[in-house]
Amino acid sequence: MKVRNTKAETNHSPEIRTKGWFIISSLASGHAVFHWLSQSSVVVFPEIQSTFNLSGIGVGVILAVQQLASGLVFLPGGILADILRNRWNIFLPVCIALFSLGTLMMGTAPLFHVLLVGMGVVAISHSLWHLPASASLSSRFPKNRGAVLSLHGVGGSIGDVAGPIATGLLLALLSWRGILNLYAVLAIISCFLAFWSFKNIADTGTNGTLINRRDVTLLLLKHRVLWAITLVKGLRGMALIALFAILPLYFDNDIGLSPNSRGLHIGLLIAAGITTKPIVGQLSDSLGRKQVLVPCLILSAIASLLLLTSVQGMLLTLTIIFLGLFLYPDQPIVTVTTLEMVDENVASTALGLSNSASCVLSSLSPLIAGILYEFIGMDAAVYYLSGLFIAAAIVFSVIPLDGSKPSSQIRQGL
Repeated sequence: MKVRNTKAETNHSPEIRTKGWFIISSLASGHAVFHWLSQSSVVVFPEIQSTFNLSGIGVGVILAVQQLASGLVFLPGGILADILRNRWNIFLPVCIALFSLGTLMMGTAPLFHVLLVGMGVVAISHSLWHLPASASLSSRFPKNRGAVLSLHGVGGSIGDVAGPIATGLLLALLSWRGILNLYAVLAIISCFLAFWSFKNIADTGTNGTLINRRDVTLLLLKHRVLWAITLVKGLRGMALIALFAILPLYFDNDIGLSPNSRGLHIGLLIAAGITTKPIVGQLSDSLGRKQVLVPCLILSAIASLLLLTSVQGMLLTLTIIFLGLFLYPDQPIVTVTTLEMVDENVASTALGLSNSASCVLSSLSPLIAGILYEFIGMDAAVYYLSGLFIAAAIVFSVIPLDGSKPSSQIRQGL
């Protein structure tokens, strides 16, 4: 696969930071930092549950706050990211700095409410990061969107894998507070590296003004296909967040996995997707988004149901790996489908609108999963999240993607 950076090729500067491979790898590395820290918090949920004397519903509240904070910031964040297209070199490192602050708040929280505020800051900074990062890659590599955004997703998956495994090992040496505080320091170091790496990431060829932003946003709100894609994203997000609400509790409370084994299995769940994510992205570029995403969603549902038959041991490990093969590769395809509906000038706004609605929709899911787990059991929670994957597959299968481009007003953006 030959990936071409169409914008960088018009600039003959030898500066390494203008190279396509450097831009992809730098954004993927930043993506890895965010996901390392985010998934690490999942591993320490049982310790947080013990510290604050929480029920399964209380753990669901943490994830609900995460989703709700992301949902509330996505739309205004998308508009802001489009306005500040020529300041993305500053915007992205600031997101990492905010992420460090939120992680530090969580690690030092004396009360559960303070921890929730820290989680909110973490979620907001993570959401703001994704908008310009995805829009920049989509704009720079229009012929390979699926493949490039999948490679970007691999960076996040590497963080998803390394974070839980490292955190599981560190729990033998540090408390959950000590681990989060350590990660806050590492995030600040990453912030300074980002200031250098993203020097040329800004889109200086675009005039990011407020002109017609309100009208463009209103046009996006009327785009039915965009809303249908948003529903798919929301249903998929509901399933994923439900899984991560109950899986650590199941590992700890139901089958008694050690912290190391808990972190290893969560890491394996995500690691499996690293191998399939680039392949699925490339296939979606060549075969079509619908032809690839629908089977992935159905297989995720089937793999989720296999958790009902796996108690522990090697069978559990193999089931987790099988689930991971299909759980993560679908996310970049949904993002690419959204970005293909709009012009690059409003890409962050469209992505923000879609992500905002889907996050608000999925914010209730960890609470539902927590209630099902707490009062009925693991089986009910698994049936719930598997049903969500099936619903997402059905909706996406009937969306008229071919010939459904939005009006020229939206395509032009401004």
